[in-house]
Amino acid sequence: MSPDHSIESPPPAEFHQALEQMHIELEPGELEQHATYLRILAEANQTMNLTRIVQPDQAWMRHVLDGLTLVPLVQAAEAGTLCDIGSGGGVPGLILAISMPRVEVVLLEATGKKAAFLERCAAELGCENVRVVHARAEHVGAPGKELREHFDVVTARAVGRLPMLLELAMPLVRVEGYFIAVKGEQVEQEIREAGNALRTLATEHVELTRTPTGRLALFHKLRATPETYPRQSGEPTRRPL
Repeated sequence: MSPDHSIESPPPAEFHQALEQMHIELEPGELEQHATYLRILAEANQTMNLTRIVQPDQAWMRHVLDGLTLVPLVQAAEAGTLCDIGSGGGVPGLILAISMPRVEVVLLEATGKKAAFLERCAAELGCENVRVVHARAEHVGAPGKELREHFDVVTARAVGRLPMLLELAMPLVRVEGYFIAVKGEQVEQEIREAGNALRTLATEHVELTRTPTGRLALFHKLRATPETYPRQSGEPTRRPL
């Protein structure tokens, strides 16, 4: 019989240590909300492919902590609106929505079952600041669409390499807004590969931050995105800038 990972387990000591190092303090009740999120995720994962990380201690570090590492950058941007591209199981978007209830968070997810999971999860957690959009980023960020150049901050984790990802993200970022890419150890190579994308999309790489769970690449939008971007669905993946 497989172990039951649906029980709400407390975070490991290293989770609290990492929060102290990042000077992040959780509000009363916030830890319980994150624990509830992990339980919902584990239960849904038994019938859906949402995550490979099922051990409770690992889930606290790779999901909750990984999402919380973005909090200082989102706060520094004084963000009131945030979009998480390819939210999937909810990281980092749902984690940020729990911890930053005054920020309006859009979870953008192209897969119907995952979008439905995010809807259920936000409702059960009582996250009234969350809106789930079931669509591709290429469609939502197209010229004339409601959410084009709407967000103070856009985030993405495990969506793709930067030459492609920047084309999906930057049309959604308002001028002078920011994009935060959650990355690993190959991020410097990706930034070098993204030189043409950065020039084409009027974007500058601002900062690269090491966190307890990975690397955060911060990008700043300097001018409006040319109306030729993003290209049609699938094209950024087939022919990255």
